[in-house]
Amino acid sequence: MRKTLIALMFAAALPTVAMAMPQDGGPMGGPMDGARHGGQMHGMHGKGPYSQLDLSHEQREQIRKIMGEQMHERKQVVDKYLEKLSPADQKALKDEMAANHKKAESDVRAVLKPDQQKKFDEIQKKQAERRAEWAEFKAWKAQQPQKAQ
Repeated sequence: MRKTLIALMFAAALPTVAMAMPQDGGPMGGPMDGARHGGQMHGMHGKGPYSQLDLSHEQREQIRKIMGEQMHERKQVVDKYLEKLSPADQKALKDEMAANHKKAESDVRAVLKPDQQKKFDEIQKKQAERRAEWAEFKAWKAQQPQKAQ
């Protein structure tokens, strides 16, 4: 049980750690150039991980599709192991993950300048609205098969 919980937490945290890694800079990779601030977090826009490969539009679309499928598969794996946990452990894990996410957001916000913080807050608000709409849609969709019967 404990190993499953640890493996699940590791699987959930891995993407966050990967995004936090410097692309080509840092102590082992040479000097950091400052122009990369968060480039990897924006997918393939700007100075992302694939920007140096001179990809065609078709290649970018194929890679975007592959990465989307990989993200979906990772979520399925996490959900599979999450279902094996007791309801109390599921809630504890979700609460801890939410707390870690909230802390990371506040840490990022603390690094930003005041004008950037304002924009960051607007982005966060829009994302919260989208999540609420998505939850509403999922609830509506869950009711549809019931109405059809």
